[in-house]
Amino acid sequence: MGSYIVKRILLTIPLLIIISFITFVLINLSPLDPAVVVLQAQEVPQITEELIAQTNKVLGFDQPFMIQYVNWIRAVLQLDFGNSYVSGEPVWSLMGPAFMNTLKLTLVSSVFIIALSILLGVICAMREGKLLDRSVRGVSFFLTAMPSYWLAAMMIWYFSVKLDLLPTSGMDSYRSYILPVIVITVSYTGIYFRTVRSSMLSNMNEDYVLYARASGLSEKKVTLHILRNSLQVAVSIFCMAIPIVLGSTVVIENVFAWPGLGRLSVKSILSRDFPIIQAYVLMLAVTFVLFNTLSDIINAAMNPRLRKEF
Repeated sequence: MGSYIVKRILLTIPLLIIISFITFVLINLSPLDPAVVVLQAQEVPQITEELIAQTNKVLGFDQPFMIQYVNWIRAVLQLDFGNSYVSGEPVWSLMGPAFMNTLKLTLVSSVFIIALSILLGVICAMREGKLLDRSVRGVSFFLTAMPSYWLAAMMIWYFSVKLDLLPTSGMDSYRSYILPVIVITVSYTGIYFRTVRSSMLSNMNEDYVLYARASGLSEKKVTLHILRNSLQVAVSIFCMAIPIVLGSTVVIENVFAWPGLGRLSVKSILSRDFPIIQAYVLMLAVTFVLFNTLSDIINAAMNPRLRKEF
């Protein structure tokens, strides 16, 4: 198992290098001169050619492309993403707190998504075709198709404005988590529980289930065996739930004024604050790669055959 983990981690290194290079290239493909963007963000009244040349020299934009990339990636490895074009503050000092706020919201939501997905998936699989199964699937289809921003607006109107039970925005206390977590959980549980249900139904038709029942095992133990084998299929999806939720909180954070990465990224895009955009894109991409690697390792731990095939 140890050698498998080492090999799997080593495979991520070239992928991370490619991701970092693409991130750097995409930002530099902007038709605007980076120096002009910086000067516009700083609200310089008159931008001259001399000022552009001076800014390019100060920020290193006059150097060859590959030298710029090497210098940038060397700084990134030290969590130095440069300074914001708008405020002049270090990017990480802005992104660090925002990332932690988004991560808290993501982790709480992911726990509820995974727990409800497993619970509903098992219940619906054990009652396939019955009223409960059809009802849960019907409601899940409806809620999944519902736009998250509309659901968030309705939740705010009812629970915050009409009933005055919960805050409409901000991150003041645990009560601030309730509405955003509900919206995120509702949006994704309908997708993931169907995976658990499908995997459960597939495993229920396997020979080992028939042999287990013929051997006199209780239905509870048989169900636990089915669930364990079913989760081997679902574990990859559950592992990827965290980066997916992390990257999709943009709408929720802006609706609920949550001081996280999504809200910061929107402000940065509108103000063309390229260093923050660059750091945001790179952070999300790295998160996806790391959690994908984690899902492979968990799957290999649960299924030794995967280690032999690697």
